[in-house]
Amino acid sequence: MIRVVLADDQALVRAGFRLLLDSADDIEVVGEAEHGGRAVALARELRPDVLLMDLRMPEVDGLTAIGRISADPALAGVRVVVLTTYTEDENVFRALRAGAAGFLVKDIEPVDLLNAVRVVAEGASLLAPSVTRAVVEAFVGRAPAGEPPGPGRRPEAAGLTAREREVVRLVGRGLSNEEIAGHLVISPLTAKTHVSRVMGKLGVRDRAQLVVFAYESGLVTPGNGPARP
Repeated sequence: MIRVVLADDQALVRAGFRLLLDSADDIEVVGEAEHGGRAVALARELRPDVLLMDLRMPEVDGLTAIGRISADPALAGVRVVVLTTYTEDENVFRALRAGAAGFLVKDIEPVDLLNAVRVVAEGASLLAPSVTRAVVEAFVGRAPAGEPPGPGRRPEAAGLTAREREVVRLVGRGLSNEEIAGHLVISPLTAKTHVSRVMGKLGVRDRAQLVVFAYESGLVTPGNGPARP
């Protein structure tokens, strides 16, 4: 059973999502939160598989809550998915950078919502590469206050081997593990191992964060098309 927590300040929105999620035999809504502080508390108390998080909430907003969850090693198994109305909202990119596993628009079709929850619960990448790229490319050039723009923002890239840099570059361009395997002439299992090791070395939670890193480190630049084997 996939255990889900809903975090949204609108009770009607939570009720609608609960109705849809509870209609599935393999998904159970175990908690609801009206603000980010409560969402973090429920994440620590219930350890859900997936936490659907609105960004604009009172008291503690979703972005702050995502940062707190990502910073807590005990919550590494909690996969946060942003609920949003506008994909062009800069906070969506900030949420991915902070550790969200992806995002969903609130008018998503019911079957797509259920499938998305299942994909995230399995630890796979939720976002289609084209969607991820569109969001990241829109905002990656805007360095937060106090941070240098461009590649200098992620000095960790200097510690990567040539193979690791290539793996990050391919993930950033939207390739799956199978496509990476074809590009590097290795097995899909080896490609998956390379991606996992790079994620561990860089301390990123998931593939979405690795895409963000690829752009911020300069290994991928806006406008580059998807690589092909």
